[in-house]
Amino acid sequence: MGIPSVMILPLLVVVFAGIYYLYNEIIQFMSKSIVRNKVVVITDAVSGMGSECARMLHEGGARLVLCGPSWDKLESLYDSLCSGADPSKTFTPKLVLLDFSDIDSMAEVITEIGECYGCVDVLIFNSSMKVKAPVQNLSLEMDKTVMDVNFFGPISLAKGILPLMISRRTGHFVLVNSIQGRLAVPYRSSYAPSKHAVQAFFDCLRAEVEEYGISVSTISHTFINATAQNPAPSNSQPKNALWAYILRTVTTHGVNPKDLAGEIVKVVNGKRREVLLAHPIPWTALYIRSLLPSFFFAVVAAGVRDGPLAEQLK
Repeated sequence: MGIPSVMILPLLVVVFAGIYYLYNEIIQFMSKSIVRNKVVVITDAVSGMGSECARMLHEGGARLVLCGPSWDKLESLYDSLCSGADPSKTFTPKLVLLDFSDIDSMAEVITEIGECYGCVDVLIFNSSMKVKAPVQNLSLEMDKTVMDVNFFGPISLAKGILPLMISRRTGHFVLVNSIQGRLAVPYRSSYAPSKHAVQAFFDCLRAEVEEYGISVSTISHTFINATAQNPAPSNSQPKNALWAYILRTVTTHGVNPKDLAGEIVKVVNGKRREVLLAHPIPWTALYIRSLLPSFFFAVVAAGVRDGPLAEQLK
Protein backbone atom coordinates (compact mmCIF):
# COMPACT_ATOMS: atom_id res chain seq x y z
CA MET A 1 0.00 0.00 0.00
CA GLY A 2 1.43 3.34 -1.09
CA ILE A 3 1.94 6.39 1.08
CA PRO A 4 -0.80 9.06 0.69
CA SER A 5 0.48 12.13 -1.09
CA VAL A 6 -0.54 14.40 1.80
CA MET A 7 1.88 12.49 4.04
CA ILE A 8 4.95 12.86 1.83
CA LEU A 9 5.89 16.42 2.88
CA PRO A 10 5.53 15.81 6.66
CA LEU A 11 7.56 12.62 6.33
CA LEU A 12 10.30 14.43 4.41
CA VAL A 13 10.40 17.13 7.10
CA VAL A 14 10.76 14.51 9.83
CA VAL A 15 13.45 12.61 7.90
CA PHE A 16 15.56 15.70 7.19
CA ALA A 17 15.10 16.96 10.75
CA GLY A 18 16.23 13.57 12.02
CA ILE A 19 19.32 13.61 9.82
CA TYR A 20 20.16 17.15 10.95
CA TYR A 21 19.66 16.14 14.59
CA LEU A 22 21.97 13.14 14.25
CA TYR A 23 24.54 15.28 12.43
CA ASN A 24 24.53 17.80 15.29
CA GLU A 25 24.91 15.07 17.89
CA ILE A 26 27.86 13.50 16.02
CA ILE A 27 29.59 16.85 15.50
CA GLN A 28 29.11 17.77 19.15
CA PHE A 29 30.59 14.42 20.23
CA MET A 30 33.58 14.88 17.93
CA SER A 31 34.04 18.47 19.13
CA LYS A 32 34.48 17.31 22.70
CA SER A 33 37.37 15.06 21.70
CA ILE A 34 39.00 17.81 19.64
CA VAL A 35 39.23 20.25 22.58
CA ARG A 36 41.01 17.81 24.88
CA ASN A 37 44.14 19.37 26.42
CA LYS A 38 43.37 22.71 24.76
CA VAL A 39 43.70 25.82 26.94
CA VAL A 40 40.34 27.56 26.64
CA VAL A 41 39.57 30.93 28.23
CA ILE A 42 35.90 31.89 28.69
CA THR A 43 34.88 35.39 29.70
CA ASP A 44 31.72 35.80 31.77
CA ALA A 45 31.77 32.06 32.35
CA VAL A 46 29.21 32.49 35.15
CA SER A 47 26.40 33.46 32.75
CA GLY A 48 23.85 30.87 31.64
CA MET A 49 25.50 30.38 28.27
CA GLY A 50 29.02 30.65 29.70
CA SER A 51 28.40 27.96 32.30
CA GLU A 52 26.86 25.63 29.68
CA CYS A 53 29.87 26.16 27.43
CA ALA A 54 32.24 25.56 30.35
CA ARG A 55 30.44 22.31 31.21
CA MET A 56 30.69 20.98 27.64
CA LEU A 57 34.35 21.90 27.25
CA HIS A 58 35.22 20.57 30.71
CA GLU A 59 33.61 17.22 29.86
CA GLY A 60 35.63 17.25 26.63
CA GLY A 61 38.90 17.50 28.56
CA ALA A 62 39.76 21.15 27.91
CA ARG A 63 42.02 23.02 30.31
CA LEU A 64 39.67 25.83 31.27
CA VAL A 65 40.40 29.34 32.49
CA LEU A 66 37.07 30.68 33.73
CA CYS A 67 36.71 34.45 33.97
CA GLY A 68 33.93 36.49 35.53
CA PRO A 69 33.17 39.58 37.61
CA SER A 70 32.00 37.67 40.72
CA TRP A 71 34.38 35.46 42.68
CA ASP A 72 31.53 33.75 44.55
CA LYS A 73 29.82 32.77 41.27
CA LEU A 74 33.12 31.56 39.82
CA GLU A 75 33.67 29.32 42.84
CA SER A 76 30.12 28.01 42.57
CA LEU A 77 30.70 27.13 38.90
CA TYR A 78 34.03 25.56 39.84
CA ASP A 79 32.34 23.34 42.43
CA SER A 80 29.59 22.26 40.02
CA LEU A 81 32.14 21.30 37.35
CA CYS A 82 34.46 19.41 39.68
CA SER A 83 31.70 17.62 41.57
CA GLY A 84 31.62 14.07 40.27
CA ALA A 85 34.15 14.78 37.50
CA ASP A 86 36.62 12.07 36.52
CA PRO A 87 40.12 13.49 37.27
CA SER A 88 41.65 11.11 34.72
CA LYS A 89 39.59 12.71 31.93
CA THR A 90 39.19 16.33 33.06
CA PHE A 91 41.37 19.17 34.28
CA THR A 92 40.70 21.34 37.32
CA PRO A 93 39.56 24.77 36.03
CA LYS A 94 41.49 27.90 36.91
CA LEU A 95 39.62 31.05 37.97
CA VAL A 96 40.39 34.66 37.07
CA LEU A 97 38.42 37.68 38.27
CA LEU A 98 37.60 39.79 35.20
CA ASP A 99 35.39 42.88 34.96
CA PHE A 100 35.48 44.55 31.55
CA SER A 101 34.05 47.75 33.01
CA ASP A 102 37.34 48.16 34.90
CA ILE A 103 39.66 48.84 31.96
CA ASP A 104 42.55 49.83 34.25
CA SER A 105 42.76 46.25 35.59
CA MET A 106 43.09 44.64 32.16
CA ALA A 107 46.92 44.52 32.13
CA GLU A 108 46.95 42.58 35.41
CA VAL A 109 44.20 40.24 34.20
CA ILE A 110 46.05 39.51 30.95
CA THR A 111 49.19 38.62 32.90
CA GLU A 112 47.22 36.34 35.23
CA ILE A 113 45.55 34.52 32.32
CA GLY A 114 48.91 34.04 30.60
CA GLU A 115 50.43 32.60 33.76
CA CYS A 116 47.71 29.96 34.19
CA TYR A 117 49.15 27.62 31.53
CA GLY A 118 51.69 29.77 29.70
CA CYS A 119 49.59 29.79 26.53
CA VAL A 120 46.04 30.21 25.22
CA ASP A 121 44.62 28.01 22.47
CA VAL A 122 41.08 29.36 22.41
CA LEU A 123 39.71 32.64 23.79
CA ILE A 124 35.90 32.86 23.92
CA PHE A 125 34.46 36.35 24.36
CA ASN A 126 31.08 35.97 25.99
CA SER A 127 30.66 39.14 28.06
CA SER A 128 27.95 41.63 27.20
CA MET A 129 26.10 44.57 28.75
CA LYS A 130 22.61 45.28 27.43
CA VAL A 131 20.80 48.61 27.64
CA LYS A 132 17.36 49.37 26.22
CA ALA A 133 16.11 52.97 26.32
CA PRO A 134 15.32 55.98 24.09
CA VAL A 135 18.35 57.98 22.98
CA GLN A 136 17.36 61.06 25.00
CA ASN A 137 17.23 59.00 28.21
CA LEU A 138 20.78 57.64 27.95
CA SER A 139 23.66 59.63 29.40
CA LEU A 140 27.07 59.79 27.77
CA GLU A 141 28.47 58.03 30.83
CA MET A 142 26.18 55.07 30.18
CA ASP A 143 27.27 55.02 26.52
CA LYS A 144 30.91 54.89 27.65
CA THR A 145 30.24 52.10 30.16
CA VAL A 146 28.53 49.98 27.52
CA MET A 147 31.42 50.57 25.12
CA ASP A 148 33.93 49.57 27.81
CA VAL A 149 32.18 46.27 28.53
CA ASN A 150 31.21 45.36 24.96
CA PHE A 151 34.11 46.82 22.97
CA PHE A 152 37.16 48.26 24.74
CA GLY A 153 37.34 45.44 27.31
CA PRO A 154 37.24 42.57 24.79
CA ILE A 155 39.67 44.19 22.36
CA SER A 156 42.08 44.99 25.22
CA LEU A 157 42.05 41.32 26.21
CA ALA A 158 42.46 40.23 22.58
CA LYS A 159 45.45 42.53 22.08
CA GLY A 160 47.01 41.28 25.32
CA ILE A 161 46.64 37.58 24.45
CA LEU A 162 47.54 37.98 20.76
CA PRO A 163 51.36 37.95 21.28
CA LEU A 164 51.07 34.55 23.01
CA MET A 165 49.26 33.17 19.97
CA ILE A 166 51.61 34.78 17.44
CA SER A 167 54.66 33.32 19.20
CA ARG A 168 53.18 29.82 18.84
CA ARG A 169 51.67 30.54 15.42
CA THR A 170 48.35 29.09 16.50
CA GLY A 171 45.23 30.20 18.34
CA HIS A 172 41.54 30.87 17.99
CA PHE A 173 39.46 33.91 18.96
CA VAL A 174 35.71 33.27 19.24
CA LEU A 175 33.44 36.31 19.57
CA VAL A 176 29.93 35.56 20.83
CA ASN A 177 28.18 38.65 19.52
CA SER A 178 24.62 39.84 19.06
CA ILE A 179 22.84 40.03 15.72
CA GLN A 180 22.70 43.74 16.51
CA GLY A 181 26.32 43.86 15.49
CA ARG A 182 24.88 43.55 11.99
CA LEU A 183 21.39 44.97 12.36
CA ALA A 184 20.50 47.96 14.57
CA VAL A 185 16.98 48.42 15.94
CA PRO A 186 15.36 51.26 17.92
CA TYR A 187 16.09 51.79 21.62
CA ARG A 188 19.54 50.15 21.37
CA SER A 189 21.55 53.32 20.62
CA SER A 190 24.27 52.28 23.12
CA TYR A 191 24.15 48.52 22.73
CA ALA A 192 23.99 48.21 18.92
CA PRO A 193 26.96 50.56 18.22
CA SER A 194 29.12 48.64 20.70
CA LYS A 195 28.24 45.38 18.96
CA HIS A 196 28.90 46.86 15.50
CA ALA A 197 32.29 48.10 16.73
CA VAL A 198 33.43 44.79 18.22
CA GLN A 199 32.23 42.91 15.12
CA ALA A 200 34.28 45.23 12.90
CA PHE A 201 37.36 44.84 15.11
CA PHE A 202 37.34 41.05 14.86
CA ASP A 203 36.62 41.17 11.13
CA CYS A 204 39.78 43.29 10.74
CA LEU A 205 41.73 41.04 13.09
CA ARG A 206 40.74 37.93 11.12
CA ALA A 207 42.50 39.14 7.98
CA GLU A 208 45.56 40.43 9.84
CA VAL A 209 46.37 37.26 11.82
CA GLU A 210 45.63 34.60 9.21
CA GLU A 211 49.30 34.50 8.20
CA TYR A 212 50.17 33.44 11.77
CA GLY A 213 47.80 30.46 11.72
CA ILE A 214 45.35 32.21 14.06
CA SER A 215 41.61 31.83 13.45
CA VAL A 216 38.86 34.33 14.26
CA SER A 217 35.20 33.29 14.48
CA THR A 218 32.13 35.40 15.18
CA ILE A 219 28.78 34.03 16.30
CA SER A 220 25.85 36.44 15.92
CA HIS A 221 22.74 35.34 17.76
CA THR A 222 19.33 36.77 18.59
CA PHE A 223 18.25 37.25 22.19
CA ILE A 224 19.03 34.43 24.60
CA ASN A 225 15.80 32.74 25.65
CA ALA A 226 16.56 31.94 29.28
CA THR A 227 13.13 30.34 29.76
CA ALA A 228 14.02 27.76 27.14
CA GLN A 229 17.00 26.58 29.16
CA ASN A 230 14.92 25.11 31.96
CA PRO A 231 11.36 24.83 30.70
CA ALA A 232 8.59 24.11 33.17
CA PRO A 233 7.71 20.41 33.35
CA SER A 234 4.73 19.45 31.27
CA ASN A 235 2.97 16.19 30.52
CA SER A 236 2.60 17.32 26.92
CA GLN A 237 6.34 17.60 26.32
CA PRO A 238 7.67 14.77 24.10
CA LYS A 239 10.02 12.33 25.77
CA ASN A 240 11.67 11.38 22.48
CA ALA A 241 14.83 13.47 22.00
CA LEU A 242 14.30 13.87 18.24
CA TRP A 243 10.72 15.07 18.59
CA ALA A 244 11.74 17.42 21.39
CA TYR A 245 14.45 18.87 19.15
CA ILE A 246 12.01 19.40 16.24
CA LEU A 247 9.40 21.00 18.49
CA ARG A 248 11.93 23.35 20.09
CA THR A 249 13.33 24.38 16.69
CA VAL A 250 9.91 25.16 15.25
CA THR A 251 8.22 26.84 18.23
CA THR A 252 10.95 28.64 20.18
CA HIS A 253 12.07 32.18 19.44
CA GLY A 254 15.44 33.29 20.70
CA VAL A 255 18.43 31.05 21.40
CA ASN A 256 18.51 28.35 24.02
CA PRO A 257 21.74 28.80 26.11
CA LYS A 258 22.52 25.10 25.77
CA ASP A 259 22.10 25.22 21.98
CA LEU A 260 24.30 28.32 21.76
CA ALA A 261 26.97 26.67 23.90
CA GLY A 262 26.83 23.62 21.62
CA GLU A 263 27.28 25.86 18.58
CA ILE A 264 30.32 27.49 20.22
CA VAL A 265 31.90 24.07 20.79
CA LYS A 266 31.29 23.19 17.14
CA VAL A 267 32.84 26.49 16.03
CA VAL A 268 35.90 25.81 18.19
CA ASN A 269 36.21 22.45 16.42
CA GLY A 270 35.48 23.52 12.85
CA LYS A 271 36.87 27.09 13.04
CA ARG A 272 34.01 28.48 10.97
CA ARG A 273 34.57 32.17 10.38
CA GLU A 274 31.01 33.38 10.80
CA VAL A 275 27.82 31.89 12.23
CA LEU A 276 24.35 33.42 12.45
CA LEU A 277 21.81 31.95 14.88
CA ALA A 278 18.40 33.50 14.30
CA HIS A 279 14.80 32.68 13.53
CA PRO A 280 13.38 33.77 10.12
CA ILE A 281 12.38 37.35 10.98
CA PRO A 282 15.93 38.62 11.73
CA TRP A 283 17.26 36.67 8.73
CA THR A 284 14.71 38.38 6.49
CA ALA A 285 15.42 41.77 8.04
CA LEU A 286 19.14 41.41 7.29
CA TYR A 287 18.46 40.77 3.62
CA ILE A 288 15.93 43.61 3.38
CA ARG A 289 18.40 45.96 5.11
CA SER A 290 20.98 45.14 2.42
CA LEU A 291 18.74 45.01 -0.66
CA LEU A 292 15.95 47.48 0.17
CA PRO A 293 17.34 49.88 2.78
CA SER A 294 14.72 52.60 2.31
CA PHE A 295 11.92 50.11 2.81
CA PHE A 296 13.68 48.68 5.88
CA PHE A 297 14.10 52.12 7.48
CA ALA A 298 10.45 52.95 6.86
CA VAL A 299 9.26 49.69 8.43
CA VAL A 300 11.50 50.08 11.48
CA ALA A 301 10.43 53.70 12.00
CA ALA A 302 6.79 52.65 11.83
CA GLY A 303 7.58 49.82 14.20
CA VAL A 304 8.64 52.26 16.92
CA ARG A 305 4.93 52.80 17.46
CA ASP A 306 4.44 49.04 17.59
CA GLY A 307 6.50 47.49 20.38
CA PRO A 308 6.07 43.84 19.29
CA LEU A 309 7.69 44.56 15.90
CA ALA A 310 10.85 45.90 17.52
CA GLU A 311 10.91 42.89 19.83
CA GLN A 312 10.70 40.47 16.87
CA LEU A 313 13.69 42.13 15.20
CA LYS A 314 15.97 41.78 18.18
